[in-house]
Amino acid sequence: MSSADRLLSPAVIGALTYWPGIVHAVAPTPVDLGVLPPLFNELLDEWPWWDRAWRVTRVEPARPREIARDEPRAVSRFTEVTVPGTVSRDAGDTLPLSARVRFSDDRLIRFQAKVGDVVIGPGSAAAGVPEPHPFGSVLARLMDLRGISVKEMAVRCARSMSTINMVRSGGWNPHQILVAELAEALEMSEKDLLAITGLDVHS
Repeated sequence: MSSADRLLSPAVIGALTYWPGIVHAVAPTPVDLGVLPPLFNELLDEWPWWDRAWRVTRVEPARPREIARDEPRAVSRFTEVTVPGTVSRDAGDTLPLSARVRFSDDRLIRFQAKVGDVVIGPGSAAAGVPEPHPFGSVLARLMDLRGISVKEMAVRCARSMSTINMVRSGGWNPHQILVAELAEALEMSEKDLLAITGLDVHS
């Protein structure tokens, strides 16, 4: 889904930035939240595997996670909010919705949703192609920041360059022994590497 190419209308931005649940010097003027369900349904429908029988039928005011600002020690170029709500279908079934929306000015950057207990979001690979493991992009960034080449990492870990390339590209799920070797090569603790890559520290 090319969400980054989508522009948000003033009404949608107004609905996403209506936060009556947080402290304001002046109480915010109520807005029409009814503009959000059609947008969310349109975004969900762009995912080819989404069951279009399910429709976003209700939303509540957004809850800000990050607010665009340019202040000393608090610079953020985007706003990210979580919008609670409900999805329903004709059979009368309903599930709770949590829609996370990231935008900058009037441009949508990212849309992710949690429906019931399932978190769904845009994929980075084409349909029918396995999604790369997120560990790969983090490892690549850590190596680049330290100036460690694939060849040097292979030497440090006593692994083949093809193995390091596969992990960097997200083609392999990293197992604990390899993570420990990579952490040592990066001169960081295994637990720290697991934590920043979102892997189970206890695995």
